[in-house]
Amino acid sequence: MKGCVHIYCGDGKGKTTAALGQAVRAAGRGKKVLIARFLKTDDSGEVPVLSSIPGITVLPCEKTFGFYSRMSEEQKKEAAGYYGSLLEEAWSRAEAGHYDMLVLDEIMAACRYGLADEDRLLKKLRERPDGLEVVMTGRDPSEVLAEQADYVSEIRKRKHPFDCGLAAREGIEY
Repeated sequence: MKGCVHIYCGDGKGKTTAALGQAVRAAGRGKKVLIARFLKTDDSGEVPVLSSIPGITVLPCEKTFGFYSRMSEEQKKEAAGYYGSLLEEAWSRAEAGHYDMLVLDEIMAACRYGLADEDRLLKKLRERPDGLEVVMTGRDPSEVLAEQADYVSEIRKRKHPFDCGLAAREGIEY
């Protein structure tokens, strides 16, 4: 059975939530899911819960670099090496471990900032094993990535408490 490529994008809250819901659904049906997170930390409420679900493997965020806009040129270079390696590791583990689903959370931002090679990602998508479902999140996917996808779901912000000065809240936004 041919796996599909999903993109959850847009400026609204819920892209990661949608992707992780897809992962939980797959695991609930006995599928093996691998999750790799880009530009994030392990300090998010979903990480310990996801790691406890049979069939779901979450790759740890071994390094964090903060917001891209605050990175020095040296940090951007280091981050590009790290996230490029993370993409390679996630993909090779997904293939070698016979995973049914690979979630690449915030891969769009990693590609947009040049921290992951979009051409490499596109090649991997084209050459993926037949049964591998790939779920990607982030704002502003390139036209080429969007064309490669089978599903593109845009989550649009109409209103958000952050606009009124409310900071991200534990258990809600992270």
